Amino acid sequence: MMDDLRELYQEVILDHGKHPRNFRHPDESNRQAKGENPMCGDRFMVYLTVKDGVVEDVAFQGRGCAISTASASMMTELVRGKTAAEAETLFETFHDLCTKDDEDHADHGPVDDETMEKLMVMSGVRQFPVRVKCATLAWHAMNAALHGQDSASSDSF
Repeated sequence: MMDDLRELYQEVILDHGKHPRNFRHPDESNRQAKGENPMCGDRFMVYLTVKDGVVEDVAFQGRGCAISTASASMMTELVRGKTAAEAETLFETFHDLCTKDDEDHADHGPVDDETMEKLMVMSGVRQFPVRVKCATLAWHAMNAALHGQDSASSDSF
């Protein structure tokens, strides 16, 4: 990983890990899913408020390492205001960034440049394979909630 990207990755992890955004339980959430990584003990509940196919609100609660907390925090900022289809595209794009080499990324649809730049920061987790499940846990829970499922476990991804 390039030094500038590695430094930015560390800054983002520290900032979102210490000051997570949207760490709460929204009163009007209408979808939720639990994400659990039994190997390390990370556990999150992701709450979505989806109205007319748009994610109007997204939040999370739980506990986890700095990487999983930072990723959950970033996810809430990026998914809010997106359609369910756009949120799924973000999930698939983020998952590819964390798990595949650049040339192996599938085209899941358009992701604007600003969002892609934010997602790229977290792609540094690829350098630490044992941490990929930490980074993707909340995203898997969000995707499960979008599809009406009540949980996602790192045992299945």
